[in-house]
Amino acid sequence: MSNTGLIIEERSRDIGDFLVGRLIPFRKKRMVGPFIFIDHMGPTIIKEGHYMDVDQHPHIGLSTLTYMLEGELVHQDSIGTNQRIAPGSVNWMVAGKGVTHTERTPNDLRNTSQFTAHGYQIWVALPKELEDIAPEFHHIDGKDLPAWSDNGTQFRLIAGKGYGKTSPVPVHSDLFMIEIHTEKQYELKIKGELQGEIGICIVKGAIEACDDNIEQGNMLVSKTDDSCSIILKPNTHLLLFGGQPFDEERHIYWNFVSTSKEKIEHAKERWKTHQFPKVFGDNTYVPLPG
Repeated sequence: MSNTGLIIEERSRDIGDFLVGRLIPFRKKRMVGPFIFIDHMGPTIIKEGHYMDVDQHPHIGLSTLTYMLEGELVHQDSIGTNQRIAPGSVNWMVAGKGVTHTERTPNDLRNTSQFTAHGYQIWVALPKELEDIAPEFHHIDGKDLPAWSDNGTQFRLIAGKGYGKTSPVPVHSDLFMIEIHTEKQYELKIKGELQGEIGICIVKGAIEACDDNIEQGNMLVSKTDDSCSIILKPNTHLLLFGGQPFDEERHIYWNFVSTSKEKIEHAKERWKTHQFPKVFGDNTYVPLPG
């Protein structure tokens, strides 16, 4: 497999009523460019008594990117944000030196007809010199993201730069995240279009790379400067992501990411002693893992 450097199978786990598939970190591949964590949320049926509710929890040293394919969530955080997200839009939260947030099923969608929730929760590590910046939040509507088509295949640039376009999501490093839908077979050209390491997350369908067939539920990790062609099968849905890797190692514990183990230990102590900022009006608390 000349440029099929690593194939990662999605590992499913339950979070209450929600099924999550962990893609990275993986023991053989901790990061892809600056991307350090990807959780696949659902698809799952939201109905009475079974909601997507993630209580108050902290982050440091990273930016979170929430991208829904189906269903909606409400994000609230300790800097005062209250933002609903619909499919195709982006919630981008910069944790920096420390932030607390929740994500929940909107109140008006509770105790009504059931619907499907399906999306991705993604963490992007901050550059070392920006790990302690003040928290920020940005919402970018789906209509404001660059979108284009090529021979019947639809592209959307969710974040970063690629294919000569730039997303309005205010990222802090060289990265890209692109959504692709095919109707018929399509040869994906990467060389010269994307810079850095690349991950290919197969949401639906299958791809062929270097004579290997890889189906949905897997992630292919490769490099953009390799020459192997990638064939997308008909009715395939992909997320491409990656970028330039950092020089320094990143440490990760629970929701904390940093170049410094000491900063992570300090964040653990801050959370245990309730020193993080709080979401206004929210008294929930997810304990530090034992």
